[in-house]
Amino acid sequence: MNFIIASGSVIIENNKVLLNKHGKDNFWKFVGGRVEDSDFEDEIMSLENTCRRRVKEEMGFDVEIIRTLKPMMVKHQTKENTQVILIHFLSKRLGEINPGADIREWNWFDINNLPDDCAPNIGPVVEDYLRTKVLNDKQ
Repeated sequence: MNFIIASGSVIIENNKVLLNKHGKDNFWKFVGGRVEDSDFEDEIMSLENTCRRRVKEEMGFDVEIIRTLKPMMVKHQTKENTQVILIHFLSKRLGEINPGADIREWNWFDINNLPDDCAPNIGPVVEDYLRTKVLNDKQ
């Protein structure tokens, strides 16, 4: 079994989540991607570094990481015998959207009405956000 570790930013504003399609993928994803060697310059913060780097590369702005959301493991879409470990960070957008060259589409989607062609982690992570938001609002 092979593993890929990926880190993604979950950016929600006004009950809408920012998703994009990039590269060869034909499904909506959170902004983010795999951990690369350069992310280990500060080993303690490498997943956060990956998240920040990928947001800057893909969407052209910085983020403030607020907290971790649901971690997941899913089968890789094209590589057999490979699992992708996904670490999600609820993040605040700092700046204007200026998508990178490999971003084919991006859009804000209502968190209660996500498109059908989302990556398998989108629904469960948004549900986790909504559940924990309700719990936090009650406190």
